[in-house]
Amino acid sequence: MSKKSDDRKNVVVVGGGGYGATLVHELSSKLDASKYNLIMISARPYYIHLVAAVRFTVTSEGKLEDRAFMPYEKLFVNGNGAFFQGKVTGINDLGKGRGGEVSLEDGQTVHYDALVLATGSQWSGPLDFPDANSDVHSELDAWRRKYTAANHIVFVGGGSVGIETAGEIRDAFPNKKVTIVHGSDSLLNDTYPPKFRKFMTNKVLDKGINVILGDRVESFPEEGTVGLTTSNGKSIPDADLVIPTFGARPNTGFISTLGSDVLTKDGYVHVDATLSIPKHEGIFAFGDIIDWPEQKQLGKAPGQVAVVLANLQSFLNNQKLAKLYKSPPEIIVIPIGKGGGGAYANILWGLVLGDWIVRTLKGKDLFISPYRKTFGLS
Repeated sequence: MSKKSDDRKNVVVVGGGGYGATLVHELSSKLDASKYNLIMISARPYYIHLVAAVRFTVTSEGKLEDRAFMPYEKLFVNGNGAFFQGKVTGINDLGKGRGGEVSLEDGQTVHYDALVLATGSQWSGPLDFPDANSDVHSELDAWRRKYTAANHIVFVGGGSVGIETAGEIRDAFPNKKVTIVHGSDSLLNDTYPPKFRKFMTNKVLDKGINVILGDRVESFPEEGTVGLTTSNGKSIPDADLVIPTFGARPNTGFISTLGSDVLTKDGYVHVDATLSIPKHEGIFAFGDIIDWPEQKQLGKAPGQVAVVLANLQSFLNNQKLAKLYKSPPEIIVIPIGKGGGGAYANILWGLVLGDWIVRTLKGKDLFISPYRKTFGLS
């Protein structure tokens, strides 16, 4: 992989998640295969639709993972492109738009003429999937066994992941105790207005889920321990499974090899409105990893993909990068189990919506079907 096999330019996308794979699908239909060699690099041999993981990590009912694990074989339109499995550990940028190389964990290097970084988030708890296929399925089985064996499950973090997973537990195991511990005075964060946060808090309580607000868990008990004390001294004596569901971290460790000024102190990638990295011509970044004032959501992918797609093509054609990214209104859909939940759209006066819209948009399918179409799957 270290040497180019022909005179075509290498367009390399690092990351095969919802953002990276969607971009690759679009690029494969637009790049001239006689001029460009499209390569996607990802550590895992298939895409895991994490939106659905809150359900399939809880229960094997319906074998949802069979549809939520999506191979890359049909991702490239007309076969225009190639997938390479590997973990990127560094980037050597030659500067001034001259391309460079990405280094892989196994010692190989891949030349690029244009590079896109879409490596997503690193999660804790059930959404922290390993890379190897056999390990993924072992981990999945392990979480299902943990949920089945537990009597009182405590989720630390009352964002959408904590709320949704707690709701799935209530559906799958209606007799188990479920508690969410959250640091604010209402669930979610202050991106959303108080009326929606209060609405969601009440919906969670109505589902039979206990909520402890304005409190935290600083030290997680070892697995197998029974009992938990929060930072404020509240005792949950029968808690026997404590799960972190607070915010994810950007998966950007290797990107620091571009230079100390590329990442923020929290590990996010500095980009401008063209979604390119300043001082690194021909390198773009998007998705969960970028330093941009908006909520990190898969629903933002279409808008960001359109910007990277246009500007990448402009770069390859030696044209000015003209398309600018502007955040869309914040929209969130949060199922609390299959039967309903709550949704918010920051349009008009701020729309707060309930069970029917959540069931219709997300609750049943968890957005699996539209992504399977992107991957060329039925």
